[in-house]
Amino acid sequence: MRSEIISVTTGSRETVHDITAECADFVRAQGEDGLLHVFVPHATAGIALLELGSGSDDDLLAALGDLLPADDRWRHAHGSKGHGRSHVMPALIPPYATIPVLGGRMALGTWQSVALIDLNVDNRQRQVRLSFLSD
Repeated sequence: MRSEIISVTTGSRETVHDITAECADFVRAQGEDGLLHVFVPHATAGIALLELGSGSDDDLLAALGDLLPADDRWRHAHGSKGHGRSHVMPALIPPYATIPVLGGRMALGTWQSVALIDLNVDNRQRQVRLSFLSD
């Protein structure tokens, strides 16, 4: 298995951050069939495969806001208001995704992208581990 870590700056607001290009570069360098595993080793972030742009990013953040409001209901209560919801989010959007790779290219659907989902406005820097298991 080959592996590398990429750094992602998410900023100071909730974000859906596209990492498709970094993933594509990593698997292209492998040049063979296999599996790409994308993992974010943070308790408050997730990895999603979804259509980006055309409002989908904002729709996802709005849906998460409805499901996990940024208010004072959370028992895990350090950090910014509603921080506890960031610790619940990975149960809904897991911290990983596995993608088939064929001929050095991710076998994503036409509109699928790989995104880092981050509701934690207190942590602006994320690490994402890309691992490749060859066929």
